[in-house]
Amino acid sequence: MTAYHIPVLVDEVLSYLIGRNPGVYVDATLGDGGHAAAICSRLAKGGRLIGLDWDAGAVERARSRLAEYEGMATLVQESYTRLEEILPELGFPRVDGVLLDLGVSTWQLMDPARGFSFHRDEPLDMRMDRRLSLRAADLVNTLPEEELAALIFKYGEERWAGRIAAFIARHREKKGLIESSGQLAEIIKEAIPAAHRRKGGHPARRTFQALRLAVNRELENIEAVLPQALRSLNPGGRLVVIAYHSLEDRIVKRFFQEQSGGCTCPPGLPCICSGEGRLKLLTRKAVRPSAQELERNPRSRSARLRAAQCREAF
Repeated sequence: MTAYHIPVLVDEVLSYLIGRNPGVYVDATLGDGGHAAAICSRLAKGGRLIGLDWDAGAVERARSRLAEYEGMATLVQESYTRLEEILPELGFPRVDGVLLDLGVSTWQLMDPARGFSFHRDEPLDMRMDRRLSLRAADLVNTLPEEELAALIFKYGEERWAGRIAAFIARHREKKGLIESSGQLAEIIKEAIPAAHRRKGGHPARRTFQALRLAVNRELENIEAVLPQALRSLNPGGRLVVIAYHSLEDRIVKRFFQEQSGGCTCPPGLPCICSGEGRLKLLTRKAVRPSAQELERNPRSRSARLRAAQCREAF
């Protein structure tokens, strides 16, 4: 039997996402189909699910998981940054809900060819889409020390970014290229003072996060997709986003706040929006997993969900 990734906050996703039933819903971060299967099981006859993922392996796993919903689900290997192009191509320029689950899947973390894990010795890749040209190894081995330190600090919020970059640069100079996740994890461990290694999980966690975010341009992609998702919604449509760390959640929170504020008309033009924001917040603060879910799925502990509803058509 295939072991699938356990989706987080499933009941909450269904509650906030599905407002019109039957309707057309987009799981823009398909993974191996956990949320998509739950959405399909909830939709009435005539409902549609569009699933997007830029990882070909994820799409194939999801296709297997969603086999019983073949007539309801359309799955496409594409980045959600092309959402506004893809939906009209599929015949659905407007939809009733968009889900973005921004986390990396357990399947990707466990894939020995990806190099996401600092617990094993794997090729230092970290591409979610193998069509991307830049690998984590390219960043680690080619960036000047100062740029590497800035990257680790910006995307990993790592206080020891400067020391880690210095240790990496010294390793490159004296021992050659760093090609595996195990090599890199050991260098990072050496760079962080012993008194601080025992705090906040594995010492390489933040640096690996930084490299993954940079390789896949994850934060830039979130900035790109949120406005597209809003413009793709029918009046009353829902946007639900699950983030897993403060950098992601900060972008989502800021976007929701901006779009739920007062007048959103261009400066200098008459107001035609009645002074209301384009979004109505459905969650005043981030929704976190329950104690029961944490016990069932410890990986959900960092998840935080935000949801909003589109007030009118664009």
